[in-house]
Amino acid sequence: MIPAPRPVFDADQEMFRDQVRKFLQAEILPRHQAWEAQGQVDRDAWVKAGEAGLLCPTVAEEDGGLGLDYRFSAVVIEEMSRVGASGPGFWIHSEMVAPYLQTFGSAAQRARWLPRMVSGQAIGAVAMTEPEAGSDLRRIRTQARREGDQWRVSGQKTFISNGQMADVVILAAKTEGERLSLFVVDASSPGFRRGRNLAKLGLHAQDTSELFFDDMILPADALLGELGQGLSYLVKGLARERLSIALSCVAKAEFAFAETLAHCRNRMVFGQRLLDHQNTRFVLASLKTDLAVGRAYVDDQLRRYLDGGLDAETAAMAKLWTTEMLGRTVDACLQLHGGWGYMQEMPICRAFADARVERIAGGSSEVLREIIGRTL
Repeated sequence: MIPAPRPVFDADQEMFRDQVRKFLQAEILPRHQAWEAQGQVDRDAWVKAGEAGLLCPTVAEEDGGLGLDYRFSAVVIEEMSRVGASGPGFWIHSEMVAPYLQTFGSAAQRARWLPRMVSGQAIGAVAMTEPEAGSDLRRIRTQARREGDQWRVSGQKTFISNGQMADVVILAAKTEGERLSLFVVDASSPGFRRGRNLAKLGLHAQDTSELFFDDMILPADALLGELGQGLSYLVKGLARERLSIALSCVAKAEFAFAETLAHCRNRMVFGQRLLDHQNTRFVLASLKTDLAVGRAYVDDQLRRYLDGGLDAETAAMAKLWTTEMLGRTVDACLQLHGGWGYMQEMPICRAFADARVERIAGGSSEVLREIIGRTL
């Protein structure tokens, strides 16, 4: 496919895109299969990514970053998705943890963590989901109690991306009056404990963990922002989070389509190429149309975000449509691969498995439909 012009990006981002592609080809893709076998990415890959400017590009210069706009983040998200590099949890680190620290963190919190996150020396995670809460953050049971000049935290989290490797965790917990507050947790804190690295359908190279807080002790200044404002802080981050997922899903669908088109051009069935069968062309034509619509739609959402006009509900529509579109795409693409598509050695098989979580994480499709429905 010849990519359509994308006016939302300028020459600087396209130059950066070329650098990101070269980095992925040299440092990520040759090692990805080994990471899938071991269940997590090697830490030195994070340091190399930091040296190449892939981590936290929007962090301000005074906090140790480059102070670039979100389009540079979008480039990293897209290029990693476009080559199937699903292991490194860079986007959670860069587009969730870092913005919480930059927006709501104290000067001391920013100085301690952001420069190390930019360099890849410290890895970030967000701990929201609990076994009984899921998407309903109001049902969170993890409690943080003030005791003198410290906090005592008890509870557990699950499905935490980067959980096995994280050095700093943004933690959601109930505080006084059952109101939600956020905390900046040093993973070396007394009482912090990592559970198992969870076995998943897909994303085998990305560590996803249980975390336990056994009367974990935090200093008073571990509170992120104001007491009881955790839910409002989370809502403020939703537009960026869901836009990041939407950007990723369109690029992942483009990856699946490219793999499948190449397969259909080379695979012989009943004496002719698979691409020469009308049904194949019709399926691919529908997929190509979805990709063109999705790309234009998400680029428009990106422009709105850059202009400060993307709200959480509109971003929910982008997340809903692109994740459902990705699901349709990888299913159709695997079908066109036939039996080979079911083999784990094939990129489309891994793409199919990796894609399934997108309709769950970051707000399930059902939750998003409810959010959108409330605007009617």
